[in-house]
Amino acid sequence: QVQLVESGGGLVQPGGSLRLSCAASGIIFANKQWGWYRQAPGKERELVATISSVGTTNYADSVKGRFTISRVIAAKTVYLQMNDLKPEDTAVYYCNFENRRSWGQGTQVTVSS
Repeated sequence: QVQLVESGGGLVQPGGSLRLSCAASGIIFANKQWGWYRQAPGKERELVATISSVGTTNYADSVKGRFTISRVIAAKTVYLQMNDLKPEDTAVYYCNFENRRSWGQGTQVTVSS
């Protein structure tokens, strides 16, 4: 059974940092492209960052230079390091892999003074 568990969210002030984690189980981890997504209230879910099976990364323009996606294959974990956070980054953040149609519970990130 595939299970993805996101964690690491919280309340942070503008300019602050958070590190999100996605722990995977029940899957072969290393041969997949992984992504972080986010959904703000009243908005569609959007793709934030991806990392390919060989480690190539890609980012949405809105987070380029501030966010870094990475993985630790032995731990079956994907990370999203978020720096210089802005109020518009406020959303529920989800991880997933290509072609998967289900979603986990996500983790809430709130950026506010």
